[in-house]
Amino acid sequence: MWASELDAVHGRFVHRFSRSEPRESALAYMRGLIAPLQRKNGWTLAEEAGHGGPDRIQRMLNRIEWDADEVLDDVRRYVVDHLGDREAVLIVDDTGFLKKGTRSAGVQRQYSGTAGRTENCQVGVFLAYATGRGRTLIDRRLYLPTSWTDDRERCRRAGIGDEVAFETKVAMAKAMVRKAIADRIPFRWVTADAAYGFSKGWRFELEQADVFHVMATTRHDTVVTRWALDHPVHDLFPNLPRQKWKRRSCGEGAHGRRIYDWARVEVRPWHREDRRHWVIARRSVSRPEEISYYVAYCPADTTLDQLIRIAGSRWAVEECFQTAKQECGLDDYQVRRYPGWHRHMTLAMAAHACLTVLRARQMDTEKAETDPPRSSTSASPRSDA
Repeated sequence: MWASELDAVHGRFVHRFSRSEPRESALAYMRGLIAPLQRKNGWTLAEEAGHGGPDRIQRMLNRIEWDADEVLDDVRRYVVDHLGDREAVLIVDDTGFLKKGTRSAGVQRQYSGTAGRTENCQVGVFLAYATGRGRTLIDRRLYLPTSWTDDRERCRRAGIGDEVAFETKVAMAKAMVRKAIADRIPFRWVTADAAYGFSKGWRFELEQADVFHVMATTRHDTVVTRWALDHPVHDLFPNLPRQKWKRRSCGEGAHGRRIYDWARVEVRPWHREDRRHWVIARRSVSRPEEISYYVAYCPADTTLDQLIRIAGSRWAVEECFQTAKQECGLDDYQVRRYPGWHRHMTLAMAAHACLTVLRARQMDTEKAETDPPRSSTSASPRSDA
C-alpha cells in the first residue's frame, strides 16, 4: 500500500528530473527512508535499492541538477489535495541535527531544542500543516549563523551561493508563511512558540494581512491596553477574579492530556468591530507560579476554548519532527552541502506526507466502518409526528 502511494507522490514531481537515473534514485531514496532499516545511510539505502554502492544516490543528492524547491511545491500540492482544510493551522518551529566537524553547511555550536542544550549541530526551520485528518511538514529552510554568512569562501565550499545572506529564524518563518499565502494554501490560523511569537513585527504583519494567530510570547512582552501603550502581559492577570480561570485540556501530549488553567484579557481597544486581540495565560495546575502567555488576533466571536485548541495545536509540529525522524529518516543524512541538505529534507518530507495521507485514509475507512449507515426512513420525519 505504501509503495503504491509513494509512486503516486513521486509521480507528482517526476517531471522535475531531466534524466531517468535521478528520477529512479529519488524514488529508491524515499523507499529506503520509509523502509524498516536500523540505520539509513548511503550504503544501507543503496543496498535496499539494489545498487552496488551509494554513488547513484550521492549523485542525485549532490551533483545532478534539479530544483528541490520546485519538488517541494509539488509535494505541498499533494498535501493540500489530500489533507487541505480551510480550518488548518500553520505551525512554525525549528529542530536541531547533531553533527561532527565543521564542514556541514550551517553547523556550529548552537542551542538545539532536540538535545535541550548547546551542541555542534545544524538547525532547520520548518513549517507544519495541521488538520483534523493529519499533520505533516510543508516547508523547510536551513539556518545559517553569521559565522557562516560572514565567510563567503566557506559558504562557497559548502554550496551556499553569494546571494544567500544571513536571515534570522523569525525572518525565515515570515518567508515561509508568506509563501503559503501566495500559493493559496488553505488555512485559518498560524501559531508558534515564544522564540517566534515574541516578534511584534511579525504579529503586526500577520494582522495587516488579516491572518488569525495565537502566538506564544514571554512574560516580558508588552501590549496596548486602555491604561498603557506598553503594558506588561504578566501584569494583566494577578488580580483577575477566580471565576475567569477555566481548567481545560489543550490536547494530548507525550504523557497524556495536557490540562492547565486558562484565562484571557482583551487588549488593543481600538480595532475592527469584527476582530479582537487577546492576551491568554496558561497556568500550571500543580505549580500555579508557572504561567505561560500567548497573544491572539482572531474573529470577534472566537471563544476561549477555540483559542486554547489553537495554542495546543503547536504540539503537532513536535509530532511531525518525531515521526519524520523515526519513520522517514529526516535526521539520517550524510550530505554536507547546502543544496544536498534541502534535497534530503524535501524527499524525507515527501515520504512523511505519503505516510500521513495513508493514515488519514485508514482513519476514514475505520470511521466509515464504525459509523452506522443512516437509513432513508430514519432520516425522514415520522408521518404521525
